[in-house]
Amino acid sequence: MKQNSTLDNDDAQVGRILSRREILALLGGSSVALLAACAPGALTPASPTPTATQTGAATTAAAATPAASSATVLPSCIVRPALTEGPYFVDEKLARSDIRSDPGTGAVRPGALLTLNFLVSRVSGSACTALSGAVVDVWHCDALGVYSDVDNARGQKFLRGYQTTDASGSAKFTTVYPGWYQGRAVHIHFKIRPTSSSEFTSQLFFDDALSTQVFTQAPYSQKGTQGITRNAADGIFQQSGGKLTLNVTKSGDVYAATFDIGLAS
Repeated sequence: MKQNSTLDNDDAQVGRILSRREILALLGGSSVALLAACAPGALTPASPTPTATQTGAATTAAAATPAASSATVLPSCIVRPALTEGPYFVDEKLARSDIRSDPGTGAVRPGALLTLNFLVSRVSGSACTALSGAVVDVWHCDALGVYSDVDNARGQKFLRGYQTTDASGSAKFTTVYPGWYQGRAVHIHFKIRPTSSSEFTSQLFFDDALSTQVFTQAPYSQKGTQGITRNAADGIFQQSGGKLTLNVTKSGDVYAATFDIGLAS
């Protein structure tokens, strides 16, 4: 499990969070950008498929134009900062909703069941409309902090996959609550590709108290929480402004969360 014992390139923060003034300016602009991004240029041209050791990068902040009227109503689906891709993205091209298993063996990765629903919108003026046809990739470590298809788990493809948003802008995944590894708070990586030539990459986080509760269960309890990095000590979480923390609910043994995010046109 030494693959995740250091931060590698996973701590390279990208961009910053837009102020309300900059968001209003962006709403009034004609260029295409992700309002979810922390910079107007964060909807970046898609790069060649990175290897497991390469780090993705989003565009840095662009100069804001003069602000629009402060009376403009901001859509609820915006203001989600772009964050680093990290070193563990592998474009497996696995179109599937349930990402728990390794497709080669069929073995399901153990852990607390988590359903994650992305609601992707197109923002026009002050309104959000569902965006269909956007590709949403998800990848994260397992209950013990291990990523598939890198280092000791090379060739395996558990906890990776993509879905294309439907007519309602929804892309749903069944996975497990992620574990942790040294130097990072508990998180899930995601990438949204509204077109074949553009993409937006960021990370989702979890409430510390909830993670502590989940980690008392097997198989998380094998590792415990000694040495865990909490959100406040994670530099990437700090750059999120708290806007990427999932609101997780629990029903029986199943955890569930929905994440809203918008693209501007």
